[in-house]
Amino acid sequence: MTAVLDKPQKVSAVVGLLVLFEITSGFIQGGVAPLLPDLGTEMNISDANLNWVISVQLLTAAVSVPAFGRLGDLYGHRRMLRVALACVAVGSVLVVIAPNLAVLLAGRALLGPLAALLPLEIALVRDRLPVELARRAIARLVGALALGGLLGGVITAGLYQVIGDARLTLLIPAVLAVICVPVSFLAVPETAQLATGKLDVPGVAVLSASMVALLSGISLLSSSAVTGAALALAGLAGFAGWIVLELRTTEPLVDLRALAGRHVAPFFLCSFVFGIVYFGSQAPDSTFLAADRADAGYGFGFTALQISLVALPAAIAAVVGSNLTAVIAGRFGYRPTLIAAFLTIAVTFLAQALFHDQLWQLLLFKVPVGLAAGVALGAMPTVIAETADASRTGITTALYNNVKTLGGAVAGAVVAAILAALVQGSDSTPTEGAYVVVWLMCSVLCVGAAAAAVFARRVESV
Repeated sequence: MTAVLDKPQKVSAVVGLLVLFEITSGFIQGGVAPLLPDLGTEMNISDANLNWVISVQLLTAAVSVPAFGRLGDLYGHRRMLRVALACVAVGSVLVVIAPNLAVLLAGRALLGPLAALLPLEIALVRDRLPVELARRAIARLVGALALGGLLGGVITAGLYQVIGDARLTLLIPAVLAVICVPVSFLAVPETAQLATGKLDVPGVAVLSASMVALLSGISLLSSSAVTGAALALAGLAGFAGWIVLELRTTEPLVDLRALAGRHVAPFFLCSFVFGIVYFGSQAPDSTFLAADRADAGYGFGFTALQISLVALPAAIAAVVGSNLTAVIAGRFGYRPTLIAAFLTIAVTFLAQALFHDQLWQLLLFKVPVGLAAGVALGAMPTVIAETADASRTGITTALYNNVKTLGGAVAGAVVAAILAALVQGSDSTPTEGAYVVVWLMCSVLCVGAAAAAVFARRVESV
């Protein structure tokens, strides 16, 4: 039986602290994208390699999230929340002081546990609160993440205009990350229900090696087809072996059988697609807006602040959408809500692929895509969390986040390959067609996600 906190005021205080962590998480993630072009200039990093600044974090997130989720189920979600926050604090500081790309990527890798925060928090509120309060708390946490992304993009870009140094500007989110560590020792309660068993170390090792091989292979396809294809195939073979390993393990890292039913599997597919679309479009959007039309034939020559302001309507709409998810889904159902959200995103990316020469066109698309993304973000974790046994909420919601971030990591590698392959002559500048390919890819994938949601078997919660 789910344990419930005794006092409503204590519930509010605890959720408030978790909201602070999610705002910080969103701030850190949202503050990087508008600075990417200038960060690349300062550190002499190509546009294709800039994608790895985003994707390396997603790669480590996809590896660490299920481990954190399972360890949270076994030893306490509050404990693992503190460990994750400590990793993020160290990584944020390392990004600020990074003298080169290698150290920068190391710092970004340590930010991977950012993706573990939300699953751990969802497990905490589901363990400590009754269903209706837990659903509202989850919506608040997702909304806080979106709000943090909004504030991170605007505030960080604005400060950069004053400071003039991209890495020094990132000191602000680093300070926030450091503050969150001692705050986590205040009033956050520990999980009352702990699972039994142990961490599937072989599962973590095989999953990690497979992901590194697959993503490295994808990124190398444009420069070394043979090496890239060999690594990608090795990664796929590793995934196949990992699936067999997990199915034969008594206490697997991921309960793959939980994905088999039509009541949940399509929603994990939706999460994977969302990760590709959401994370995969960040860096290309920034570099497209920053491109000088006189040199590249497209773009607007925008600064970091201008890039963040262009993204602002979508960020605001995402905050609104995520906070309205419970109301919308409560009236129409979670499945129809997700279908509508993904179809809306598909239409906007198709429109962006066709019309992107004028700034007003891009701004027009930002509101519907942001609103739909916010609704999808609010709906997916709630649906998936409620399919889990109470003692495995951490790993189930971690799996959701893992699938989403894995999609983003794959997207980073694929987008990097597209931008590196479709260039203007001997120059490293991507062609306009490269960006169109990325946007069309996002549109098609969202149509596929909507179809998957249609295929999902109806259950009472969705």
